[in-house]
Amino acid sequence: PSPASSPPPRSTAPSCHPPRRRRGTPAPIPPRLLPPARPRPRVRSIQPYTMNGAAAPEPTEAPAPSPQVPLDWRFSQVFGERGAGEDVQDVDIISAIEFNKSGHHLATGDRGGRVVLFERTDAKDHVSRKDAEKADYSISRHPEFRYKTEFQSHEPEFDYLKSLEIEEKINKIKWCQETNGASFLLSTNDKTIKFWKVQEKKVKKICEMNMNPSNAPANGSPAGSTMCGSSARTPNGGILKPGGLPLLRLPVVTSQETSLAANCRRVYAHAHDYHINSISNNSDGETFISADDLRINLWNLEISNQSFNIVDVKPTNMEDLTEVITSAEFHPSHCNTLAYSSSKGSIRLVDLRQSALCDTHSKLFEQHEAPGSRSFFTEIIASISDIKFSMDGRHILSRDYMTLKVSF
Repeated sequence: PSPASSPPPRSTAPSCHPPRRRRGTPAPIPPRLLPPARPRPRVRSIQPYTMNGAAAPEPTEAPAPSPQVPLDWRFSQVFGERGAGEDVQDVDIISAIEFNKSGHHLATGDRGGRVVLFERTDAKDHVSRKDAEKADYSISRHPEFRYKTEFQSHEPEFDYLKSLEIEEKINKIKWCQETNGASFLLSTNDKTIKFWKVQEKKVKKICEMNMNPSNAPANGSPAGSTMCGSSARTPNGGILKPGGLPLLRLPVVTSQETSLAANCRRVYAHAHDYHINSISNNSDGETFISADDLRINLWNLEISNQSFNIVDVKPTNMEDLTEVITSAEFHPSHCNTLAYSSSKGSIRLVDLRQSALCDTHSKLFEQHEAPGSRSFFTEIIASISDIKFSMDGRHILSRDYMTLKVSF
């Protein structure tokens, strides 16, 4: 093509006119019309303080969750640990154990019919209020117990009417309310329940008499049980002179020893045809229950020759028997409510205000299973061996052969 037909070259010099914009696009705002840029605010770190004026540590990021480690159970205290090569006797095997309500006393029963009591030694080691306020957490320590006393609760017996030997093994122990510094507890074997009182007694020893009971004549000797020695002897062999002794010394208490004595206050017997499996004292402090395989009896602590049958599951024909009672427990705060478990895995809640004989239950706790899943072995492992109320009485903990269950 000819040079005359080619377009003229574009100028690279800046133009005084603004560039053309496409239709529909917003017009740009001139720089002089934009608001001035605000300075970025200066962030100040605020140091937290506690109430006493000391600077609190800066918060740190939560650490990453560590992998779950299995619990490491260890003994904090062991009683009756046998030595190397020492065999365990059958009478020394523990068959019952129970803490009192405060947790300061522990009672154990063995197959030999003995009850051993332990008491907490660190219960009086309280932290001062000033030290407790300085600490951000409560100071907790392992409780320590020491041996207190032991006594023979039950002896082996023989029932001549039924030709049945009753062993001395302790099945259950229950603590009762303390009164005037004395501890009370119930213990039972298969047939007999006993109510015990354990109290400290101070024994005083009196000495420093100026009479020797061994040399004094029989008709003129003072009470020899209060004298433990003689500080002076008369030259005539202990015979008093007509004028008497020149100096009469009064008896002096030399020492005081504290000894624990266990006294059996009541014996509750001949009320159960079957073996007693549980006892439970009431919150009113006056009554308790005892349960065997088919019946539950209500007792008064002060009346040992009479009891009231409140639950009876014995059928008219023993061939129709399908379940037995395995455990019974009073409610911790409601004196009219109790619960008992059965070998079928059910728990029945009973209200004593309904009737004298509690044939019907107020509430039933049981686990429903599929109709075809029940067998002979499932019935065996479903049997509840023990039940307990929580401290507030809102939950029931039951134990069978395989699991622990909580009922609301």
